[in-house]
Amino acid sequence: QVQLVESGGGLVQAVGSLRLSCAASGSIFSINAMGWYRQAPVKQLELVAAISSGGSTNYVESVKGRFTISRENAKNAVYLQMDSLKPEDTAVYYCKMRLSLLYKDYKDYWGQGTQVTVSS
Repeated sequence: QVQLVESGGGLVQAVGSLRLSCAASGSIFSINAMGWYRQAPVKQLELVAAISSGGSTNYVESVKGRFTISRENAKNAVYLQMDSLKPEDTAVYYCKMRLSLLYKDYKDYWGQGTQVTVSS
């Protein structure tokens, strides 16, 4: 059984910062890509940032220069440092990891989501 647990969301004023964390636990053999998604009310789920096993990153245009994704393989963890936050960043943020268990194929696993609210 694999579990992804997120933390770090909350309420912050515009131009403030938050750091999201997501750690995976269970009988994990290998983790490939990791990413952060978000869903605002009445909007579709959106990929915010992703990081490959080799450390390559990509970001949605709206967060470039403000958000930084990183990973800590020893802890099966991924982080999202969010600076210069804007009200339009308000959403539920989800982490996703593509990982494999021993002798199993890679599958996508999701965190439970953490609310980020940015006030103007």
